[in-house]
Amino acid sequence: MNYEISKDNFLLSTNKALIDIDSVHKYLSEESYWAKGIPMEKVEKSIDNSLCVGIYKEGKQVAFARIITDCASFAYLCDVYVVKEYQGKGLGKWLMESIHSIPDLQGLRRWMLATRDAHGLYKQFGWQSLAEEQVPRFMQLHNPNVYK
Repeated sequence: MNYEISKDNFLLSTNKALIDIDSVHKYLSEESYWAKGIPMEKVEKSIDNSLCVGIYKEGKQVAFARIITDCASFAYLCDVYVVKEYQGKGLGKWLMESIHSIPDLQGLRRWMLATRDAHGLYKQFGWQSLAEEQVPRFMQLHNPNVYK
């Protein structure tokens, strides 16, 4: 079931039919620091297999976030962005408030994300850096050059 809300002539929606995949691919592959060079096929597959949230202004995609989740106990938040010309208008905060309000994401035991520069935004919504004693529990298999 799609989740949609409107505010100040913006529409926030989980309806994948509204996603401008070309726009998302362009941002991720050219502007993001975390997915530079990502092929279109990878973006399409990631959207197909995730819960996605878009913010739209008159049909134009102005923000995006992707949540990898089982909708029961865990969610990984990623690919969060607001296009430059719409930054500073509170859309990032609205995006986060709305993500935390999605009915399918209530009662999760753990949320995770990785960010280089948006700690301040996430902290406003209760996110915390891992405590030093938690860090040894978490492991990763990371291939940062996979798209090169």
